[in-house]
Amino acid sequence: MKSKVIYWLTYAGMWLLALLPFRMLYALSDGFYFLMRYIIRYRKRVIRTNLRNSFPEKTDAELLNIERRFYHYICDYILEEVKILRMSFDELHRRMNYKNTEAYLSMIDRYGGIVVMIPHYANFEWLIGMGAIMKPEDIAGQVYKPLHNKYMDEMFKLIRSRFGGYNIPKHSTAREVIKLRRENKRMALGLITDQSPIPNEAHHWTIFLNQDTVFMDGAERIAKMMNFPVFYAELRKTGRGYCEVSFDLLTETPKQTADGEITELFARHLEQTIHRDPPYWFWSHKRWKLKREDVMQHG
Repeated sequence: MKSKVIYWLTYAGMWLLALLPFRMLYALSDGFYFLMRYIIRYRKRVIRTNLRNSFPEKTDAELLNIERRFYHYICDYILEEVKILRMSFDELHRRMNYKNTEAYLSMIDRYGGIVVMIPHYANFEWLIGMGAIMKPEDIAGQVYKPLHNKYMDEMFKLIRSRFGGYNIPKHSTAREVIKLRRENKRMALGLITDQSPIPNEAHHWTIFLNQDTVFMDGAERIAKMMNFPVFYAELRKTGRGYCEVSFDLLTETPKQTADGEITELFARHLEQTIHRDPPYWFWSHKRWKLKREDVMQHG
């Protein structure tokens, strides 16, 4: 009962926030920025450690500038996600520019599906608008990790399905994709690919941002199983409340790639994205909490 009450209060608060025009949301975000950076000091140690280890060549002043811009970005991001509750597709499409969709859509027709590897970068949540660009009968699938609170889980599934998105729980991805293909459904399957995995999902190690880093290879394994071409979602923040995405083809023939090759391509593309404009990645994540020795002990 308590969880349900929290859900309805949270949903009501988010719904009211979403009614505000963007200029008012960003005024609110500026207040949140001061609160999160100077009062709460939200994960400041994690952020500074991640930045220092990732950019050893940068001066203290340069790192502080990235940190400042990151706090502004993360406050905007939170409110921009809430805004999805009330945004029309026309407004979303005006603010989120989906580039080179021809290649993306043509390969869905040709192969029955594609895999899109997505980083925690810029306005990545606004990718949900792709569901309205695709053919009505095709599936815009998004793999997600269910929340422990079932009511909050339902709320975020609602947000992510507003423009035709199809939510697929992480633990049943392969089963769901096979079922959809047996029903002759074509799909684009989006997977966030840069989060820190748990030990039994830690499969691909590489040097990423000057650090020994492990990546999950779930997107690669699904692509190989279904023989779906793989795209990287190249996101660019073009202004406050504006973003664009282009879909870079990593491989059209995943079964012909070596183990780990697709995941490595994702890591290299993401590294270039971050170096181009560092503040817009999730520096507050404990991305490097898992060490190679931890995985060896677990295995």
